Amino acid sequence: MKQQYSALLLLVCAGLAGCGGSGQPKSAPQASPAVSSDVVLPADAQGVRTVKVERKQVADYLEVSGRIQPDPTRVVRVFPPVGGRVITVEVRPGDRVHKGQVLAELESSDVAAARSDYQKARADAGVKQKTLQRAALLFEHQVLSEKEYQQVTADAEMSTAELERTRSRLRVLGVSPEGTSDRFVVVAPRPGVVLDIGAAPGEISRSLDAPSPLCTLADLSAVWAVGDVYEKDLAGLKAGTPAQVSANAYPERKWEARVAAISGALDPVTRTLKLRVVLANSGENLKPEMFVSIRLLRSSVAGLAIPSSAVLREGSGAYVFVQKAPGHFERRAVILGRTLNSEVEVTSGLAEGDVVVAEGALLLRVAAP
Repeated sequence: MKQQYSALLLLVCAGLAGCGGSGQPKSAPQASPAVSSDVVLPADAQGVRTVKVERKQVADYLEVSGRIQPDPTRVVRVFPPVGGRVITVEVRPGDRVHKGQVLAELESSDVAAARSDYQKARADAGVKQKTLQRAALLFEHQVLSEKEYQQVTADAEMSTAELERTRSRLRVLGVSPEGTSDRFVVVAPRPGVVLDIGAAPGEISRSLDAPSPLCTLADLSAVWAVGDVYEKDLAGLKAGTPAQVSANAYPERKWEARVAAISGALDPVTRTLKLRVVLANSGENLKPEMFVSIRLLRSSVAGLAIPSSAVLREGSGAYVFVQKAPGHFERRAVILGRTLNSEVEVTSGLAEGDVVVAEGALLLRVAAP
């Protein structure tokens, strides 16, 4: 009996020893709540405007860098028709001239020679005509042989032809048959703008053999926008393709036109094709060698487009806020495609009929948890 009591006492002590520890069991760590992409705005929130995503025709544009060039058929390189020493140059690059305006004045012995040739030919023609009249009278009375009469007639005709040649020469030069001055005035053959001057007072001009023109004029009422198109971008381009030209000098203006021509062979050095757009330039705001950007419409396909203001960027990604219910918005990542004037194409992340925030997306980003 005493042994049973002792064993029971030992068991009780062991149990008390096991329960008497002061340590408490540690609780498992709690997981942090997940961050929700939903945003809730107060009912009186202002500045948020939404639009519905719709499928529309999305234009495929190609941007080409180019320069303004004058129309070669409207450019006149003025060479003086006579040689001589340049006395004065009356115009400067950038000046506007009208037809017949004096460009320069030369001192030329060619003028005196042309006038002298005319005077000689006129005198000779007069003598030969009188000789022909006398020969006709003699031939009529059978005093002069037919052979001699034919020779006199031929001489008169040759003298008349020579007179006409010298007269035409003076007419082309614009020189009066009368007079003794050796001065020659170079005038503008057509109205235009002076692009370049190739002579200065005191220089000797060698007429049409000169290496450079005395003056270069251009009519800039219509100009060319010429750009280089790489062969990889040629698909969809042809003459008549709509084009929009913008210049760095006039960022607020756009010139609407169409592609006039595309060159038929690639440049072997640059591997590009020349593309030409003809532009009306009534105000002559577009100047030769001015840099421009040519925007070409290659095709138009159906796609989803949203306002550019609806897209927020974070790093290399982009996202929008989609309305799930009034006042409730969801942040959603999107993949963008082509950029339009004020819209951007969305290739992934949205569906037709979704409602996205077009204005006020920055407010939602601040309010996002």
